Amino acid sequence: MHTLFTVLLIISCISLIVLVLLQSSKSAGLSGAISGGAEQLFGKQKARGIDAVLQRLTIVFAVLFFVLTIVVTYVNL
Repeated sequence: MHTLFTVLLIISCISLIVLVLLQSSKSAGLSGAISGGAEQLFGKQKARGIDAVLQRLTIVFAVLFFVLTIVVTYVNL
């Protein structure tokens, strides 16, 4: 049982890393924050298309990562 949860945790970790790296950048970095890039960050722009799918999948895999981490910890005890 412990091995199954550990393998699922590793798969979710790798998937989460890949999903975060596939997402497009949403800010212009430090220079954008100083010169008014916060308008884009807090604006009412919704992610569309593949960005929306990647964003939702990232949330799902992040929750899965935390749940599996807690499960592996309790199974290990």
